[in-house]
Amino acid sequence: MGGKILRKLLVTAAILIGLTGPVLANSTITIVGSSTVFPFSSTVSETYSNKTGNNAPIVESTGSGGGFKLFCKGIGSDQPDITNASRSIKSSEIQLCKDNGITPLEVKIGFDGIVLATSGESFNVSLVDIYLSLAKELPSNSTYIKNVFKYWNEINKDLPNMPIDVLGPPPTSGTRDAFLELAMEIGCVAYHERLSVSLSKKDKKEKCHTIREDGVFVEAGENDNLIVNKLSANNNRIGIFGFSFLDNNMDKVTALSVENVFPEFENIADKSYPISRSLYFYVKKEHMSVNPNIKKFVREFVSESSMGDDGYLVDKGLIPLSSQDRIKLQDFWK
Repeated sequence: MGGKILRKLLVTAAILIGLTGPVLANSTITIVGSSTVFPFSSTVSETYSNKTGNNAPIVESTGSGGGFKLFCKGIGSDQPDITNASRSIKSSEIQLCKDNGITPLEVKIGFDGIVLATSGESFNVSLVDIYLSLAKELPSNSTYIKNVFKYWNEINKDLPNMPIDVLGPPPTSGTRDAFLELAMEIGCVAYHERLSVSLSKKDKKEKCHTIREDGVFVEAGENDNLIVNKLSANNNRIGIFGFSFLDNNMDKVTALSVENVFPEFENIADKSYPISRSLYFYVKKEHMSVNPNIKKFVREFVSESSMGDDGYLVDKGLIPLSSQDRIKLQDFWK
């Protein structure tokens, strides 16, 4: 028997054994993934349960990378139905899902800005400033040297005389991935161009995406609320997290402007804020045929009352899709 045919039979058996049965009449949906999307998903879960009387989906914050790893692991009642993501799925993750008989359906829910925030006084940073503050190595003539900057004003005399002390997301986080791509890499390329230093594709990945490990940048885990609390205790620290956490903690922290643009609702929506990104969740197609509650949950998530211009998720800090894109999404899930 061919390998592909055998795999299909095994996947079908897993579905039949692990997912069918009378328990599915009120089967609980399980969700993993992004800490940024977590509060939105949790809010929809509560609303869905109140409206339908079904069990509220179980939502775990594992980070986007950790979520995809769990989501693509397999099919069955012990496997997650949905994974939240603050970045799009990678080709390697698509392949992992495919190898395990999984078809991920992408649902784009809106936009978010990656914020640099402090409990002290705000100031403006450029993308080059961000790169120079956090890169492990910096270009010098024809080689790279260890980053020795300790104070912000050593990078740029217009920045405060304040130690570089940054709390940020771990490598499993989609926020980290997006920050590296949208802030570090763009600042890195701009700085190399300023110095007329060539930057190969390999160097771009290795030099622009590698954050220093000398204590200046501290990984604070997947709990963005923890970063906010630590900033409150030290007004010299800078934290990196999603806009929704800033929006819900305006009394505790304030955002830095990036390239003289503040991370505000309109600036993120029109992408004038430089570190803006899209937010998603992914549905396991193979689970939908045996658990109809998944479709009901997704319909609630993409509804106008949820993610519309005046939806309850906007009150939580979600930057909504355009009306046209929302209609397309809602029509698809009908």
